[in-house]
Amino acid sequence: METPINTKSWYDKHYKTLLVFPLLLTILSLIYIGYFYSQHNDFLNKDVSLSGGTTITVQGDLDAKTIKDGLQDQFSDVSVRKLTDFRTGKTLASIIESSAEPTELKAAVEKVLGYALTDSNSSVEFSGPTLGDNFYKQLIIALIISFVLMSIVIFILFRSFVPSIAVIFAAFADIVMPLALLDFLGMKISVAGIAAFLMLIGYSVDTDILLTNRALRKGEGTLNSRIHGAFKTGILMNITALGSVLPAFVFVTGLPDSFRQIFLILALGLCADIINTWLTNAGIIKWYCDKKGIN
Repeated sequence: METPINTKSWYDKHYKTLLVFPLLLTILSLIYIGYFYSQHNDFLNKDVSLSGGTTITVQGDLDAKTIKDGLQDQFSDVSVRKLTDFRTGKTLASIIESSAEPTELKAAVEKVLGYALTDSNSSVEFSGPTLGDNFYKQLIIALIISFVLMSIVIFILFRSFVPSIAVIFAAFADIVMPLALLDFLGMKISVAGIAAFLMLIGYSVDTDILLTNRALRKGEGTLNSRIHGAFKTGILMNITALGSVLPAFVFVTGLPDSFRQIFLILALGLCADIINTWLTNAGIIKWYCDKKGIN
């Protein structure tokens, strides 16, 4: 009969080694984001709502691939997606987006479709690049301010440098990892996507605060038991949140792309949070408590 592994003893021996994986993943994410910035002069792919451009909505069930193939030679950044009914999944319209001028894109779409676009069968929206750029800058500033305010609250709450930095670093990594993956996949981020990153700041610190608060409490069992107790509660929070956003992203048809993007970013951030909370933050806080004699 094999002797069962003492998980607590194993964790005591290897928790520092476990720190290497998330730290390496964060570094690789930052390197890729830096490379992406050098190639595109920005940290992410912006869609029309952030970069400016033309959006044409054509009613009816059209062949998105045919439209895109017909436009791609003239407009390299064109994207075509379908708008479907939430209940039935029936296609209601096709949405064509590009950074081109409205008249230029409309004429090309009419040529591909073989009929004129009128107010009765389509709609055309245009946002200038200056307006989109200003809106994008304001959202980024809001994101930075939110992160700074969160960091200040963390320092006030714990009043200790190492535990506070561990929480802030984990929250930072929760944003960096999904962003690097989205850049790698070439996904265009909309206003809704930036909002999802704002939401991630709140989502990511919940489990980190829970873990740090439990670990620093003296007289409530051993350090390992406090970390384990926090893990059981925190992982349930993560799984519950993932159970909410993943089915909506995968199985629900007819959702607007903005909703699907929010669900995807939240799901990626929650997966990153599991890694960064229970490997990075847990390892740092255990290391800190061992050094300070908080057992």
